[in-house]
Amino acid sequence: MKITLNDLTFRYDTRTILNAVAMEVPEGSLTAITGPSGEGKSTLLSVINRLWRPDEGARVTGFATARFNGESTDLLSPHLDLPSLRRKAAMVFQAPTPLPFSIYKNVSLPLTFAGIKKKDEVNLRVERALSRSGLWSEVKERLDEPATQLSGGQQQRLAMARALVTEPEILLLDEPTSSLDTTSRDRIETQLMELKKSCTLLLVSHSASQVARLADRVYQLRDGRLERTL
Repeated sequence: MKITLNDLTFRYDTRTILNAVAMEVPEGSLTAITGPSGEGKSTLLSVINRLWRPDEGARVTGFATARFNGESTDLLSPHLDLPSLRRKAAMVFQAPTPLPFSIYKNVSLPLTFAGIKKKDEVNLRVERALSRSGLWSEVKERLDEPATQLSGGQQQRLAMARALVTEPEILLLDEPTSSLDTTSRDRIETQLMELKKSCTLLLVSHSASQVARLADRVYQLRDGRLERTL
């Protein structure tokens, strides 16, 4: 399995958000998490991506592992290299957040943080990431333009490209199409079906029809409990 959770409990102050949940995400699949709003679906993704901090009142117990390059990684280890984790398990949030830079710099910036600076390699990775997100053909002549000039759907695909530029093994997607029109949603869904051929996807979605179209495996989160429904 690419991701394995077992007896995972997440508490914030006195509130239990995830209660002894278990989940298995097969490699090369799209696994969806559904359930009512406010039940902790986004929290579950943040636990996998280590976007929580114990000094802010959060506490996690149980087991959470992911396999990268064939080796198991303890996602809860206090010694985990977080920048490395987030390059291998990248996240796309519900609202796209283009930085006040060019399209090119928005996509290439994670490579700078990763220490990848050779121009030829950066250019190749930027083009590949934009192609994988389905945006290259629309922006290849506009790479120096501000990313904020892109449409909402294009900005979301830009956010996907920014996540993909480090060539992650896992892509975590938190309601990536919820605020988009049908055409933009369909474009992103088409790219997700392509991406799962080379990347393991974990998708939070409120849309039953979207889950039915895309998911290989489905879990429902309700009252802190996770149940597999497909």
